[in-house]
Amino acid sequence: MILLTGASASGKTEVAKMLMKKYNIQKVITTTTREKRINEVDGVDYFFVSKQKFEQMINNGEFVEYTLFNGNLYGSTKAQIGNEKCLVIDPVGLKSYLTLNNNKIITFILEADEETRIARMKLRGDNPEKIESRIKNDRIAFKKENIPEVDYHIDSSSNSTIEEITDLIYKIYLEESKKRK
Repeated sequence: MILLTGASASGKTEVAKMLMKKYNIQKVITTTTREKRINEVDGVDYFFVSKQKFEQMINNGEFVEYTLFNGNLYGSTKAQIGNEKCLVIDPVGLKSYLTLNNNKIITFILEADEETRIARMKLRGDNPEKIESRIKNDRIAFKKENIPEVDYHIDSSSNSTIEEITDLIYKIYLEESKKRK
């Protein structure tokens, strides 16, 4: 299983989509209370639910982990976890998965400078106030002391395309999977 983390607009969601498209790695579809963006599809990008429904799922014990991030709840359900899958996750959720001590989980952090991430958020049409809020929140959430040890750090602000970054992550995943059997 591939776990991807990174600050807002670091490329993690696009890499997950490319892993699915190019390598048939299934993206774990997480559940969220955030508003659906233009062109997002419920049940494909996320399971979009109300805060009340999310809280009901917590009470039913349906989540492996869940967290509050940028004012919205996000969680991965037990039903979505499995081999040959990719999960986009925040640092707190990553810590939860690392406690599983599963040597088949390979962790990556995509790192991009603030300037690049702001430009990406503007390009995708994010609201300027939300951009400012996300950057502010990311400065705290992605401080070095808040990030658990990951297997690989990937620079996603370089001149590499999303496809090149995806190819690199998949190559590492295959190599690590062979070593960890």
